[in-house]
Amino acid sequence: MHLSSSPVPRRKARIEIIPLIDVMFFLLASFMMVSLSMQKAATKKMDLAIAVTSKQDFRPDIFNIGIDKAGQVSVGKLGVSFEQLDTQLADALKKNTNAPIFVTADQATLHGRVNQVLDRVRRAGVQRVSFAVSPKPQ
Repeated sequence: MHLSSSPVPRRKARIEIIPLIDVMFFLLASFMMVSLSMQKAATKKMDLAIAVTSKQDFRPDIFNIGIDKAGQVSVGKLGVSFEQLDTQLADALKKNTNAPIFVTADQATLHGRVNQVLDRVRRAGVQRVSFAVSPKPQ
């Protein structure tokens, strides 16, 4: 017995690539926006000094050193000693010699404590240091 074929010719299946590209681009953009918004909470909450000339400057590769009003030093959200700070600074500079270093200090932090941290940063070989401040309210 012989099976007869259909009078309609068979078409090969095609994958439409244009809608696939659109969906992939949308997913990529969505994941990028979510990941950028998640990285902003990388430091402890502090009451920063206010400055007229401040502007938003956030990059994911920033090395942020925080000093709270009690004088406790932290890198990111983890409290560290001066020896640990020296080690972490050295490691960051090995990876990137131009790593942006930010010092974030509470308004009530003693000036001498900020100077001690700044001295450690300079001894590590960092030439450019930025201080995080809050913009002046309108």
